[in-house]
Amino acid sequence: MLEFLWCRARGWVEATARDLDDFEHWRRFAETNPERIGGSKWDRELAAFMGLYGWAVKDGHLRRNPILMKQVMGRNGEVLTVAAAKAKDTRPSNVHWLTPRTWRRWIDVGLRGHTRGGVPEPGWVGRLEDRNVAFVRSLTSSGLRLMEGGSLLTFEVPQRQLGGGRYCRGKVAAEVTRSKKERTFYVASDAVGDIESYVASSRAWVVRRAQRSGRYDRLPEMRLVTEVTRGMRPKVRWCDQAGVMGERELNLLTWQERTLLFTEGAHGPEPLWLWLNERGLPFHPDSWEGVFRTANKRCERVLAPENRVGLDPHRVHAPYATPHSARHSFALYMLVVLNHLMDQRYGLSPEERRDFRLLYGDPWFMVQTLLGHASRDTTVRHYLAPVADLQLRSLLGSADDVTQAPMPELDSLFARIARESEGIQDIDARLEPAAGGAA
Repeated sequence: MLEFLWCRARGWVEATARDLDDFEHWRRFAETNPERIGGSKWDRELAAFMGLYGWAVKDGHLRRNPILMKQVMGRNGEVLTVAAAKAKDTRPSNVHWLTPRTWRRWIDVGLRGHTRGGVPEPGWVGRLEDRNVAFVRSLTSSGLRLMEGGSLLTFEVPQRQLGGGRYCRGKVAAEVTRSKKERTFYVASDAVGDIESYVASSRAWVVRRAQRSGRYDRLPEMRLVTEVTRGMRPKVRWCDQAGVMGERELNLLTWQERTLLFTEGAHGPEPLWLWLNERGLPFHPDSWEGVFRTANKRCERVLAPENRVGLDPHRVHAPYATPHSARHSFALYMLVVLNHLMDQRYGLSPEERRDFRLLYGDPWFMVQTLLGHASRDTTVRHYLAPVADLQLRSLLGSADDVTQAPMPELDSLFARIARESEGIQDIDARLEPAAGGAA
């Protein structure tokens, strides 16, 4: 926008409503623009302009906001004021799913270096492979957002119980959530086992190497934690390099403050930040985007036929994943599994099923709770609405299609859902994408 105005010999404070209209036309519709954008991206840019010019008017830098506004009726009958230039073709959500077996394939090829034949590639050297696998499996089995899972401290990782159990229970601190509210999360016990293996192997190795080189001693700031209190509002107490004591409620620590927390180990200070890079320093949450990009490129190189590399918009041969698609996939998985448990495992009649759901809540409500959404409508609208037409109760009621194996082995059911829905990637070990299912 600033460059566009500069070409018109205008400063940002001289922008008019006509300038915004012309800029939208160039960004979205002009045939001479080779990098046109869609409605969703335009709305994000428009929101940034509204923030800038709203601040300028409020602080007296401008007398009038160049962004025209209009009033519309909200879903609940309330009157809302929105930008008149808001796109009409915006997608309500960017839902992106992979079935469980497709995630397994993506992890094996993209992170573990497997070939099309399912064995490690000769000479494969995975950089912190166990870390990457543990992180991805923790996201796909918990529904945590990238910031939530990427900023965990070592003592926040749930502990596996001696008696077993499929899931472990943990807490997400309020400050790293989108809603700024603490919530409970559940993660598969085998994913916790992967984290424990990572902590005991490559993480311990990079920490020891950093200690030997004195890297932690040279950090400009470090907070050596002396205590984490218990109770309803746990506090973290520390001593900094100048000997000054400090404390802060665990829920209020930002992700940047979390990177400063250390504990005294057997060989010196150790980071409390769970995910570390090869230098033994905190691996920042946004850095995971690079791990996913690298894995996607490897999956395309290994799995896509030569004549389709770089020309496969629907990813029908090679799975494509993002950190947030792990959350989408978790939501789909839990919806199917919870319906399966209610409708088949307990052998409930329609009347008993209704009573059961009145008492415990339906799967939509349960998934809403797991995802930390403020309302059931948010869950349905942004994550699960695109599969509402699958008539899951009828689908799950077909005994021929549902294996009696434990929940992680419901591959045949997910394969059928992928065939009957748009936007779900399902690629088995034989590289045969479900017809119409991959996206």
